[in-house]
Amino acid sequence: MSKAVITTVLLATLLVVGTSSPVWAAQLDARINPNSDSSPFSMNYQKTIFIEYPNGGKLFDELHDKTWTLSGTADISNPGVQNLMKKLNENIADAGSQARISDLDVLYDIHLKGRTINTSIDYKVIIKGTLTDYVITKDQTRTLIDLGWRGLSTNQQIEIDGIDINHPINLLKVEEPLLYNTVVGTDAEDILSKNMINADYIAEQRLTNWHFLFDPTGINVDAGTFGLDKSISGFVVSSWTMGESSLREGRQVERVFEAEVNADEKYSIRTVQSADQGNLAAIGFGALDVLDGVEIAGVTPTPPEGYATTSTGDFPVMIVYGMAGLAAVAGIAFFFVSSRSLKNQSQGQQGIDPSRLVGYQTSASAGGYQTNRGEAQLRDDSDYQKTRSVYEDSSQQSPPPQTTVNEAACGCAASAEIGSECDCVMHGSCLCDGTCRCSADLCKEQVNSMS
Repeated sequence: MSKAVITTVLLATLLVVGTSSPVWAAQLDARINPNSDSSPFSMNYQKTIFIEYPNGGKLFDELHDKTWTLSGTADISNPGVQNLMKKLNENIADAGSQARISDLDVLYDIHLKGRTINTSIDYKVIIKGTLTDYVITKDQTRTLIDLGWRGLSTNQQIEIDGIDINHPINLLKVEEPLLYNTVVGTDAEDILSKNMINADYIAEQRLTNWHFLFDPTGINVDAGTFGLDKSISGFVVSSWTMGESSLREGRQVERVFEAEVNADEKYSIRTVQSADQGNLAAIGFGALDVLDGVEIAGVTPTPPEGYATTSTGDFPVMIVYGMAGLAAVAGIAFFFVSSRSLKNQSQGQQGIDPSRLVGYQTSASAGGYQTNRGEAQLRDDSDYQKTRSVYEDSSQQSPPPQTTVNEAACGCAASAEIGSECDCVMHGSCLCDGTCRCSADLCKEQVNSMS
């Protein structure tokens, strides 16, 4: 019975986890080229909504076996996309940034999947566009670029193909009226009314807290032989990333909002988003600064002379070398202490006292050849049976056979011991007297002649 319960729980867990796609909040990806008037960017907004009905009810009857998908794309010719670009530019201007979006494409994908324990709605909106006017000033050595535009958000209603892609509650009003009427007027309505197109956290996280790296591939002498992009030839590439749990950013956790709804049954409405993520790159070595409250970067083709760090926080290379030196000193100290401990253990007599040992030869001569093989044994015989040589048994010889009176008179007796033919026969003569009982004919004739 217990095995059946455990199996059921595992299957239910796999059903929930396996059928839910990963949820992410806002994901920024952009590469700024200070030598160009425009640069591409993309932003993904994702959220998953769970409607749970543990006790069944009308929502269970309506949703548990339902599945549908709404998806589509639109470019700048679509009035809804034009409205979105306008609202995003207003948001950028409110942040004090001078950058602007000049082109925009939108992809939306909304998928509802009903199950026996809950229903999930995966909500995804992806925008891809072109950024312009991000260069503040430029001279022969340095270019200042605007980075204050990155919090691309709007709380306005954005309709594309008759669908509000920014507020899930408006979608449910059209596609799932029973669910909408169940949650309207409750705390769940507030949760479902939160705007999808929201990257406020990316803007709030100071760039000095982002992880910084620069790639010097572009300034390598032979970099051109590997098909290097011409836009970074002769330059390094700086990159800032966020979204990881660290001392700089703090602990990053998923954002979960949940509300209970008491209708014909007790329902639970839950939205889940992971921590925001950002990948921002600029061609050249970027040094962060603030201008009139807006975060900027001063970009140069190569890093300053003597700059040897590739990580946020201006972590000096001498500290890295110092830490490596401390590790080396610790290793040397460890081996020194281990060596002394080993020497202390080896002081004094270890094992058997050599004065109690005596040499013992174990080899024996064979014809004119004799080896010098031997071994050491204890002088006293108390433990001899435990330490005696394994060669001793083989070195001991069997005592010679006892001969009878009759055999002594027969010259063939010795050969009879080893089962060979009679020596008398071999030599053509017999040395036997009348007492010999050898069966050889030659011996019998000799015995007869003597009798």
